[in-house]
Amino acid sequence: MRLWKRLAVVAAGVALIGMTAPLSFAKPSGNAPAKGNPKGNNGTVKVDGVPFDELPNNEPHVGCIFQIDFYGFDRGNFFATVIFEGHPPTGGGTLLTDTVFIGGGPAGGGGNALDASRTYDLRGRFAGITPHPKQGYHVKLTVHAQGSQGADVKHKVFWVSGCDPVSPPPPPPPGGGGGGGGNTPPPSSPQPPTAKPAKAVDANPAFTG
Repeated sequence: MRLWKRLAVVAAGVALIGMTAPLSFAKPSGNAPAKGNPKGNNGTVKVDGVPFDELPNNEPHVGCIFQIDFYGFDRGNFFATVIFEGHPPTGGGTLLTDTVFIGGGPAGGGGNALDASRTYDLRGRFAGITPHPKQGYHVKLTVHAQGSQGADVKHKVFWVSGCDPVSPPPPPPPGGGGGGGGNTPPPSSPQPPTAKPAKAVDANPAFTG
């Protein structure tokens, strides 16, 4: 009798394990993010100075001509709004706005894959703004990227220099005066006096003998 009870307990345990085991092999739900295409604000932007490259590094001091590189954004019909603003201590308000296609990178998104690059020239954008005596102009970059889940904003703050127009050299002073500049013509020589005309000679002179 006791043996039958033990066998019944063992059988019940085996049946219970058989019912619960398939649950551990259930497939993940379709809402889980696909590997290599992470959800969220997974892209990044970098400031690239001359000479340009495709390395995912950021350069905080560049010339007035530079590139903005977009890395790791999701593939698709996605665009980014780009805004450059003067930032304290130099300030200056909005300097330039642009729209860039960022969805052309490798499928899957994420990582350091280069999706887009855009070259910008801020010469002539700092009229009336006083530069820092050593650093130049302080600029804030704001990027709003489509395709992000949640916050879609990226920021970068950097310095640009070499944006002021080069003044042409002043014209040379007019010639003349004590020194006699190289462009001053030499003085003219005095002209000899004009001789008076000779009297006419008689064609039939008289002879005396």
